[in-house]
Amino acid sequence: MFYELAAPTWGPEEEAAAKSVIDSGFYTMGAHVKAFEEEFAAYHGMKHGIMVNSGSSANLIAVAALAYKADKPLQRGDEVIVPVISWATTYHPLQQYGLKLRFVDVDLQTLNIDVAQLEKALTPKTRAIVAVSILGNPAALDVMREFADRHGLYLLEDNCESMDAELNGKKAGTFGHLNTFSFFFSHHISTMEGGIILTDDTELAHLCRSLRAHGWTRDLPADSPVFQKKGNDFFEAYRFVLPGYNVRPLEIEAAIGREQIKKLPGFTAQRRKNLALFQQLFGADDRFIIQKENGKSSAFSFTIILNPAKKIDRNKVFAALKDADIGYRIITGGNFLRHDVIKHYDYDVVGGAVPNADTAHDHGFFVGNHPFDLTAQITRLREVLDQACR
Repeated sequence: MFYELAAPTWGPEEEAAAKSVIDSGFYTMGAHVKAFEEEFAAYHGMKHGIMVNSGSSANLIAVAALAYKADKPLQRGDEVIVPVISWATTYHPLQQYGLKLRFVDVDLQTLNIDVAQLEKALTPKTRAIVAVSILGNPAALDVMREFADRHGLYLLEDNCESMDAELNGKKAGTFGHLNTFSFFFSHHISTMEGGIILTDDTELAHLCRSLRAHGWTRDLPADSPVFQKKGNDFFEAYRFVLPGYNVRPLEIEAAIGREQIKKLPGFTAQRRKNLALFQQLFGADDRFIIQKENGKSSAFSFTIILNPAKKIDRNKVFAALKDADIGYRIITGGNFLRHDVIKHYDYDVVGGAVPNADTAHDHGFFVGNHPFDLTAQITRLREVLDQACR
């Protein structure tokens, strides 16, 4: 395809790392996982990293950890404030732990949660906020953290789409009590599948480690705040203290991740160069609404909303993109309220409607961005859309 939605980023270094693990004969979670957790946490200035098998699992384990805290755990029936545009597995763990979701519309310019509605979303039952930075563009993470601290709420930051983005000189994925990332094929770095949780809270980190692997104590130090060690080491190695999962990563994924994170600054720099060209070509054209950058985007992709006032036929645009061999798709998961699965949720909608999310859902799409020069592709995209939207 001339302009792909996703593209591989591995080189000989990743292939050699994978082969070294295969040659070692040890494939499950081991020394590479531990090293990658430390390196990724250090890159973000955080104390603890817990690698798992996907960003979705990272969200699941993070929510579970908050449900098993010794002090003020999340409980069934508690309310959580969430943006109405995100990926499905931002929301599913909240539903699975019996929480009620308070959906808030997005800002049409940034596509992130409209923080002007946070006070309206707050009730006596509110216990947490989920912050999501859409497609590389930092949400108002500083505002949400201040709001959470002021009201005694947990902030869970789902940063699966915005690795290496920055707000006020601070990395996205470091504002929450727990912060999640994804290493899926199309994301900023890729380990095939994979994800990680970052936190500065030792209790939450140890809860995540236990929940990641069966709910056992085996991966925790003897002085962990999560359990008290007993005398029988034979039993202790297989002692279960939490109703956990098996979402462990593979050693091969971590070995690849260690090579990918070395390349991340260069990847992000090139993504931002591509973003600058995209902004130059589309930013002043009122037929198109593109994401207004908040802080420094890491430009996962390029979103385009066809201005509803211009009455542009999106199907005609899609046909032109297909003819030009340009990939496109829905913006993240679109308006989550419009998916069939919502019938399984306990939720309400702040303000009763989400017109901006509907606009993004009905008039928007995104095209890919990659960590290599896309001048030819973005220029062609501009030509195709200019012609199709006349």
